[in-house]
Amino acid sequence: MTTVYVPRDSAATSVGADEVAEAVTVAAAAAGRSVRIVRTGTRGMLWLEPLVEVATDRGRIGYGPVRPDDVPGLVAAGMLDGAPYEGHLGRVEDLPWMRDQQRLCLSRVGIVDPVSPGDYVSTGGLAGLRRALARPPAEVVAEVIESGLRGRGGAGFPAGIKWKTVAEADADQKFVCCNADEGDSGTFADRIVLEGDPFSLLEAMTIAGYAVGAHEGYIYLRSEYPDAAATVRTALRAARAKGWLGADVLGSGFAFDIHLRVGAGAYICGEETSMLESLEGKRGMVRAKPPIPALSGLFGKPTVVNNVLTLVSVPPVLADGGQAYADLGVDRSRGTQVFQLAGNIARGGVFETAFGISLAELVDCYGGGTRTGRPVRAVQVGGPLGTYLPADRLDIPTDYEAFAAAGAMLGHGGIVVFDDTVDMASMARFAMEFCAEESCGKCTPCRVGAVRGVEVIDRIVAGDDPDGNLAVLNDLCELMTDGSLCAMGGLTPNPVQSALLHFPEDFTSRHEEAG
Repeated sequence: MTTVYVPRDSAATSVGADEVAEAVTVAAAAAGRSVRIVRTGTRGMLWLEPLVEVATDRGRIGYGPVRPDDVPGLVAAGMLDGAPYEGHLGRVEDLPWMRDQQRLCLSRVGIVDPVSPGDYVSTGGLAGLRRALARPPAEVVAEVIESGLRGRGGAGFPAGIKWKTVAEADADQKFVCCNADEGDSGTFADRIVLEGDPFSLLEAMTIAGYAVGAHEGYIYLRSEYPDAAATVRTALRAARAKGWLGADVLGSGFAFDIHLRVGAGAYICGEETSMLESLEGKRGMVRAKPPIPALSGLFGKPTVVNNVLTLVSVPPVLADGGQAYADLGVDRSRGTQVFQLAGNIARGGVFETAFGISLAELVDCYGGGTRTGRPVRAVQVGGPLGTYLPADRLDIPTDYEAFAAAGAMLGHGGIVVFDDTVDMASMARFAMEFCAEESCGKCTPCRVGAVRGVEVIDRIVAGDDPDGNLAVLNDLCELMTDGSLCAMGGLTPNPVQSALLHFPEDFTSRHEEAG
């Protein structure tokens, strides 16, 4: 029997992966061949979806992108034996995109059936949890600190220090919350992990619970990810049935369970305190700090809040040791990051590698430049509130401090590419418009400042006292940066000011031409 792998990831199914899987079954039967179809996550090479892989004695041979009506011809030409034909890619692991990665968060994604406990364990799953449960909780926290793992949600705060704060807090109840409200433009790594390897997140949250003394965890997932929600629910049922969650995790005597909660589509709930408010059944609005969630989080109890990529980095840390993880990366940016290439890009997808690779290499080498073939003009990293970097400033290493020195931020690792047809004044306006739309409304600088920002940019572009209005815009950006309660209003000036700095002609050219 031949094993054929077809992704069930929502990006792949949106372009016909389900129909391709069915076509393979039908074509194989017609050819008298017996096949086993395994539905996996995506390998992350989204320009090749649907990607079909066939298990052979030479390894997994890929074909893609495959349309349903391609399948009969592929099977007739020997696809089930890995024969060369149109769309033949060779061994998937030998493709430069796959070969050059260092996959920790994505180590199983695209390889296994994401809801098969057997597949999970056979590929190293639970090794980190078993090692954690065999040690005192304080040693687990120390291992995470030693690894140098920093939060992948944007601020880059050391995860181990956050865990240590929660662990040392005196409380009758503690929680672990996974922030999976992945709302930044150009980001989809959380979805790919949740759809392709959900058990890794469950294992990570259980490790966190054991380390800090929590017995209950919550996954807060954005409503726009229904396939991820269904996959996580299936994984939760399987984990409970296997004793990986529940009153006696892996026979250790430690009790821990996880609940899935789906948000209602508010971008602001990606901010940790707004998420906690939503989990408590309230309107998602930012809390003032202090107190910090590590001391007074969900229902006023000490709470670990990490995002998906931060958490799924933990099982490899515990399995292989903190030092092995710290050996990857540069300076204070240790381990790997899952970079997401999107926008006007020839080869979009997820690429996991150690910190330090240059932004130019990701965009030009692995991303292949723009999809249109036109020159890259700008790249935005870190979501809709990230800085715009011009094409001549992309030779910057991907580490937190290097980006901060350049006035930019890595954020969740989303990289959005624009070619030379982009209007950067419109992009600056969009940042203010986005903030006005998504603000929770609690603080005046964000709630009112973003609305005024849209108006001022419109006046500048229209040629209405551009110098005076530029001064107003700069004052407004300074006020929003310094006076906003959270990063929603505090970071909105980043794309605006970077667009003004690097692309000033886009703000003045129209009325100059009209004059």
